[in-house]
Amino acid sequence: MSTKRMEHFSKLTSALEDYIETIALLKKKKKYARIGDIAKELEIKSSSVNVAVKFLVEIGLVIHENYGYVDLTAEGEKVAQEVQRKHDSLYQFLTEVLFVDSELALKEACEIEHSVSSDTICRLEKLFLFLKEHILDKKIKVKKLQSYLNI
Repeated sequence: MSTKRMEHFSKLTSALEDYIETIALLKKKKKYARIGDIAKELEIKSSSVNVAVKFLVEIGLVIHENYGYVDLTAEGEKVAQEVQRKHDSLYQFLTEVLFVDSELALKEACEIEHSVSSDTICRLEKLFLFLKEHILDKKIKVKKLQSYLNI
């Protein structure tokens, strides 16, 4: 990957990560993604999607032919997987450790995933495993934790 591409790649905004995540989600659901599908999913204008997709093509994360399907490159797939991993880990922590309502946890995990490093997520996952092994599988300790959290 060129130095110019690496600079852009390391500075992805949360919105660009959302585009990549949405493309991956649509591919999983429908087997393909188009500009209109992405716009509908993100509830934004197709023209905004076109601008973002063009940029993602320039930095090597997306493949798109005019009026055709939008696809992720191998590098784009890695970004999508990392964003999804962060989302899933945060959601699991929020619902199973902090007992946050599922709908709220879904929303907040989506917001937090963009501002947390992979290293922090890794530590959160290790903490979750530790808590699960030593606290969350023991009903008395879970009740104490819920009491402490005022649930």
